[in-house]
Amino acid sequence: MFLPSVSVLLKFTLNIIINSRRITMDINKVYIRNVEVTDEINIVFRYVNQELNVDRDFSFCRKKSEPVFKLLVRIRSNVEKELEKCLNKSSKRGSTAEQNSRALPEVKIEMYRDRCDSSFHQITLAELLQDNFTGVKLRVIDQIFDILLNQPWVDLLQLPKCILAGCLIYPSKLHIQFAVREHCYGMWFKSTQRDAKTANWEKCGEGLTYQIAQKDVGYYIKFAVIPRNKQGTSGPMAEEISKCVVQAGPDLFPFQMRQRHTANLLSEPSHFRVVTYNILADLYADSEYSRQTLFPYCSRQSLLTDYRKQLLIKELIGYNADLICLQEVDQKIFDVDFKNVLEMPPHNFYGMMAPKGTCTEGVSVFFRRSRFDLLGSHVLHLGNSIPALPIFEPLWNKIKTNEKLAARICNRSTTLQICLLKVKKTDKYMLVANTHLYFHPDADHIRLLQIGFALTYIEYLHKQSVKEHNITDPQNIGLIFCGDFNSVPDCGIYKLMTEQFVDKQFSDWCSNPDEAVVDVELAQPFKMFSACGKPRYTNYTALFSGCLDYIFCQQDRFELLQCVPFPTEEQLTAHTAIPSICFPSDHIALVADLSFEPVS
Repeated sequence: MFLPSVSVLLKFTLNIIINSRRITMDINKVYIRNVEVTDEINIVFRYVNQELNVDRDFSFCRKKSEPVFKLLVRIRSNVEKELEKCLNKSSKRGSTAEQNSRALPEVKIEMYRDRCDSSFHQITLAELLQDNFTGVKLRVIDQIFDILLNQPWVDLLQLPKCILAGCLIYPSKLHIQFAVREHCYGMWFKSTQRDAKTANWEKCGEGLTYQIAQKDVGYYIKFAVIPRNKQGTSGPMAEEISKCVVQAGPDLFPFQMRQRHTANLLSEPSHFRVVTYNILADLYADSEYSRQTLFPYCSRQSLLTDYRKQLLIKELIGYNADLICLQEVDQKIFDVDFKNVLEMPPHNFYGMMAPKGTCTEGVSVFFRRSRFDLLGSHVLHLGNSIPALPIFEPLWNKIKTNEKLAARICNRSTTLQICLLKVKKTDKYMLVANTHLYFHPDADHIRLLQIGFALTYIEYLHKQSVKEHNITDPQNIGLIFCGDFNSVPDCGIYKLMTEQFVDKQFSDWCSNPDEAVVDVELAQPFKMFSACGKPRYTNYTALFSGCLDYIFCQQDRFELLQCVPFPTEEQLTAHTAIPSICFPSDHIALVADLSFEPVS
């Protein structure tokens, strides 16, 4: 039975199945939810009468301006119809003469206040919601129900369509009202049977997540959750059963071999681990074009979001990072998966998302709250900002006369995400930038200009941060710039980052003759180095392989402690290329351990 999203729900029953989930209700209770977002009230209840052989769910959607008595008339009419139907069925099945002669009982429906003669029949539903509910009762024939207002409630509950052994499972959808997620209590069960009559559910875990074990392969998974608020009030328990059994995954993912280098969190206050990773947005993975053209070598299941996100969560958690910069992050994956896993104990990250314009994907930064304090964050959509910001005028004035070039760079949805973090237990600050530059093969000049504008903005924010936070020693603030720059080391971006200058004759300016950049040179003030050097591959598909992703760090601020080794080419080509059953993205995560270099 489908329930629309409504402003108020009254629910009274033992068990109700809504949106495929089962709600276990307290007997003789009415649950009213007043969200105050629509002008309608939705009433759902299950009336159970064993003597009359009645067990039926009822659902009503009424205007809040409607008098209470009209709602009660409608309830009575529907209950009477159901009683007549059940009595007729009982007669046709050849019941006893006593049962066949049984008359339809008087269907009395009323709402009143306990120990008081006052009735609510003449007021509207809206007025009812504004009234004090203490002692208010609802009577359905011979059953009396207490009314509770705004109890914690599970509005929607779903489990993933694919469940892999060795990975973390959590609800793919858990919508709650008048409850706080971290206060909810979850339980996990497994059974080889899914049917309610034959299933023997064995409890296997507690909490809102569960680590699927190899011994769970072949089992269905059931999740039960009791919604709770901060005050400790509990609502009705909701249950959901997986539609698939647990599948066996690969014995060992290649990223697990890399995680041998990141088995523990870094303990020194000035040491931290950084990850940058283009995780391949579902927008580009699960489509006919991707299946037929981009990744025809990859199995259909391996491109599904519910399969890939399990691997992504397992991979990110296993790196034990302090700072994670991601690109091609679907908004839904950020909201439902990353935030609800990474931000919860024991990981306790804080995440920020910056969509690419109107696109459903973008870039995001997660930092571990035990290591950093967030002092500020900024999002810059480069395209429409280039002709608008005064700090961009010197460079913009040199290229705006080329109409094709100006139109192309200003129409890009490229986003720059920046946050200022203070390292706890130290006097150090980190300015963290994250981006995903334009991808087109003939656009080296566009990307080089984009990074030029980005660094101009970063320099401006760097100066502002020093001033606003009274950072007297410049050695105490350092820049880390992560992302998918869509640029190999031979191109101008790497040169600008590491050498701080690109001259007017550099080849990138002519990557598209119609849009050639003339009489432009770039310089920037930050002496940077690539924490992972120049790896052969950070992107590996059948159509292209090369180094496109970097963790750039300020050379006179940070010292490299470790760069986690990359997968071998043998691992990358085990299934032709990536993504594959073992790699959730067409890119490879870059992982580096850094330290603020001691001040001389």
